[in-house]
Amino acid sequence: MSVQKVHHNVLPEKPAQTRTKALESLLIESGLVSTDALDAIIEAYENDIGPMNGAKVVAKAWVDPDYKERLLRDGTSAIAELGFLGLQGEHMVVVENTPKVHNVVVCTLCSCYPWPVLGLPPSWYKSASYRARIVSEPRTVLKEFGLELDDDVEIRVWDSSAEIRYLVLPERPAGTEGWSEEELAKLVTRDSMIGVAKIKSPVKK
Repeated sequence: MSVQKVHHNVLPEKPAQTRTKALESLLIESGLVSTDALDAIIEAYENDIGPMNGAKVVAKAWVDPDYKERLLRDGTSAIAELGFLGLQGEHMVVVENTPKVHNVVVCTLCSCYPWPVLGLPPSWYKSASYRARIVSEPRTVLKEFGLELDDDVEIRVWDSSAEIRYLVLPERPAGTEGWSEEELAKLVTRDSMIGVAKIKSPVKK
């Protein structure tokens, strides 16, 4: 099974889905939570706490060398400077992509993910196929995502855990000199901060 198929077609494992639905039903029937509350949480992580927070972190690092230095030295504190902190983001490490080093993140054990800066994890991130193959054959998996790296580019795979969550600092694309943080943040994608994609240079108008 290719990762491309996992990315677009394969849902998380059925037992996990079944357990999640059963737990959700039990909580609602017990009156501990409401469907409205659950919907509000999901909406918040998709729209307010989602990847746009991570994009702001990346954009600031691109335009502010001092902030970038702090971000790479102590990701948790530097991210908190922008007000992004909380559950699943208590211990953050930021790894920088360069022309010769490409970083990619996985959680081989389950689906550990930096919620405050990336929101909810995509379904393929939680799949058994991605979790196993990105470690054993990262270059092949990245190619299946559409990211083909030169042979002389070192690929580093970072395994998230309950103790440490990782964020990839992508390379700033060419052609963005003089852009504001707001403009740059709009270019940053979730997948580029996981490491399965690069940020494309803007199309000249």
